[in-house]
Amino acid sequence: MKEYLLTFHVVCCFSFSVLAQGTNIISGQVLDEKGTPLEGSVVRILNSSIVAPAAKNGDYNIFNLQDGTYTLQANAVGYETASAQVTVSNNASVTQVFNLKPGYSQLNEVIISSSRAKETLGETPVSVTILNSREIQTQASINPNLSNMLTWAVPGLGFANNTTSNVGQTLRGRNLLVLIDGIPQSTPLRAGSRDIRSIDPAVIDRIEVIKGSTSIFGNGADGGLINYITKRPETGKKFGSTTTVGSTGNLVGMKNSLGGRFSQQFYGQVNKVDYIVSGLYDKTGVFKDAAGEVISPYYGLGETKTYNGFAKVGYNINPDHRLEVMYNYFSSRQNSDYIAQVGKYGETPTIGIKGEVLGEKQGTRYNHNGRLAYTAKGIFGKTDLEANAYFQKFKTIYDFVDSFYEGGQSVIESDKKGLRANFITPLTLPNVDATITYGVDILNDITAQSLVDGRVWVPEMNMQNQAPYAQLNTTLFNNLVFKGGVRYENISIDVDDYRTLATGPNNKGSIAVKGGELNYNALTFNSGLRYIKYNYFKPYVSYSQGFSVFELGRILRTAKENTIQQLNLEPVIVNNYEAGFNTDIQKLNFEAVYYLSTSRLGANLVEQDGIFVTQRLPERIHGYELALNYNALSFLSVGGSYTFVEGKTDSNNDGDTQDGEDKYLNSTRIAPPKLTSYIKITPLKPLDLRVDYIFSGTRDRFNPGTNGRYAFGEGKITGFNLFNLSSAYRLSETTRLNLGIENLFNTRYYNPVAQFYGRDRDYTRGNGIRYNLSFTFSL
Repeated sequence: MKEYLLTFHVVCCFSFSVLAQGTNIISGQVLDEKGTPLEGSVVRILNSSIVAPAAKNGDYNIFNLQDGTYTLQANAVGYETASAQVTVSNNASVTQVFNLKPGYSQLNEVIISSSRAKETLGETPVSVTILNSREIQTQASINPNLSNMLTWAVPGLGFANNTTSNVGQTLRGRNLLVLIDGIPQSTPLRAGSRDIRSIDPAVIDRIEVIKGSTSIFGNGADGGLINYITKRPETGKKFGSTTTVGSTGNLVGMKNSLGGRFSQQFYGQVNKVDYIVSGLYDKTGVFKDAAGEVISPYYGLGETKTYNGFAKVGYNINPDHRLEVMYNYFSSRQNSDYIAQVGKYGETPTIGIKGEVLGEKQGTRYNHNGRLAYTAKGIFGKTDLEANAYFQKFKTIYDFVDSFYEGGQSVIESDKKGLRANFITPLTLPNVDATITYGVDILNDITAQSLVDGRVWVPEMNMQNQAPYAQLNTTLFNNLVFKGGVRYENISIDVDDYRTLATGPNNKGSIAVKGGELNYNALTFNSGLRYIKYNYFKPYVSYSQGFSVFELGRILRTAKENTIQQLNLEPVIVNNYEAGFNTDIQKLNFEAVYYLSTSRLGANLVEQDGIFVTQRLPERIHGYELALNYNALSFLSVGGSYTFVEGKTDSNNDGDTQDGEDKYLNSTRIAPPKLTSYIKITPLKPLDLRVDYIFSGTRDRFNPGTNGRYAFGEGKITGFNLFNLSSAYRLSETTRLNLGIENLFNTRYYNPVAQFYGRDRDYTRGNGIRYNLSFTFSL
């Protein structure tokens, strides 16, 4: 650990002292026909791996070029592609400005940053879903809960359960890793299922979802990762501000359902310093179902107060060196006057009734995230550096339950600190231009779960993780993109001696457990090919591996004296095989992908005699995803997606998951089929209207027990249909009015989690028809 820290320190200090060497530079702007900067546009050099994203003011820069003539291509979503030839020599600095005409270019030219080396979406040989700022704004205008937003927008992601938890919201049937600007939010050592809802969408610039197992950011991305990329400062003016005020509530049973939302952001640039500062307060009223009944407050989103404070300040030392500091605070606490009146599974819902709420207020007490980032171009030769140090400090409190001796509430706390050094070096070989990205990740994660009164349930698990990695990206024969890499995980987890929870007075039932050190090591690989010659057919194939330590915390809760010494220390290695293609023909964009995901040792959670245990059997998951977007007319767009996933365990470990002894994975892992569609209309220039539709299908793989009840996660799921409406009216260049309607037709439904749990307490209906009205003013 000390050696890694020393290396990182030396590299960072050295990078400050090295200036970019005198080489050829191409710079300029990407503008529309009227001269307005096109934020998010991309300039690339054809037949090479060099890609330069444009800043908010349209500026782009390409450094360290050898003498020669280059063909530049500029792309922006919604605009035609433009090309230009530029010749540079003798350490020249050449300016090239692009003015793009409106067109139908789709998202395939968007830059992906979550792959550690920036690349365009249309050229990466993996399945990626991007939500840009406009899509985030549209979905947030209906319901700002990120779990809900991602349900509608991301193929392959399970359905949200309308609570603070994201249980059941797996990605392609496996656990996912959530990040904020690359900072891990998930707590894989003791999964608290609070990671998707860990920041407010008001401060998110875009969301990148990489699907399929990956080890790009380390432990926990068995099914993929979600990276929330926070907003960047506006650089076109010294001072700007955006103010949003809003009101929310039910349209059936409106009484005591009203809530409010206020957000204020300031941003700008002064000389070499750019900044953005934001504050948000959101208070919800009582949530009600389509029948007007109060939805159960158990982990509920009703009667919550949410706070989000955000700041990002950047300092441009010179054109090649930049420092940036980011901090985000998120808190969401419930203050309810209701308690649960338990219904009957399959017959009547659990609802909220007035009553005395025991214990402390449940919810996320705090989620602190901070990052210091340094980027440098040409720190030695043509090598660029991206280095950052970060921390995350998280605490969440759960509901009061009677199952603990004398009752109690559990609390999960996690404290992470990390360092990353990411180097990007271009390689020039005969007829081949390539980029190699390499570096090291260092992470310390201390996670524990206790009761609010101090009793230990899961002792501190102190994880040290060092992981060097390397990734090669190149274009072969001008049209074949190859990507391949390797990462070595070296993890140690220290657990001190502790006692399990007592089940009665005088420490009755408590067991003294001997601690120890657990070591996990793994070498993971990835590779992929995509053929990019024709826009109408860009096929790809890929193979990737993910790495995770199975959820240790659940085992430690019910450990015996020597459980730690007897643990199987092999990590979960997930192999993801994938094949797909993308079609981009002017107004039409279509994507199809089939995947197979296998693991020799699984981590399925099952219930045995009332205790949750991890089932370490081989697993096989497969599925496919289809997505389409079509700009039918200048004022009309339509689109949609379909997702199917299924999985089984190899219960007799014979290498075959199709015999009679093998069992389907339960629905905590496997989501039912999901179909989404939308229609977007702009009947008047200042008015946008969009209707979204979602169908959650049926999954019926299990039988109830002899007592007539389903085991945990095996309840029958029946399908339902929902519609949402979002509308935006631009009153002027600086003011906008938004109205979102959730569950437009006030459908009575039970989300998949309420159904597959198979428990009376969790059998709750989803939201009835709700409105979200907001007014935004910018300076």
